[in-house]
Amino acid sequence: MCLAVPLKIVELNGLDAVGEWEGVRRRIRVDFIPDPQVGQYVIVHAGFAIERLSERQALEDQQAFAEVENALL
Repeated sequence: MCLAVPLKIVELNGLDAVGEWEGVRRRIRVDFIPDPQVGQYVIVHAGFAIERLSERQALEDQQAFAEVENALL
């Protein structure tokens, strides 16, 4: 099973970027995001940013992931 996760773009070099969530950084591609910018939130699936998110939505999604993780502990 694959999940798409919200990440914040913290570095950008052309179509290569670094996304971060809770201090964990991942290299991602932003081919599908028009005019990506550092500081924006995106949904990432299989290493590709597939949709831009508002900060509010990204934080809500991250909170939901944390609730699931805590329920599994």
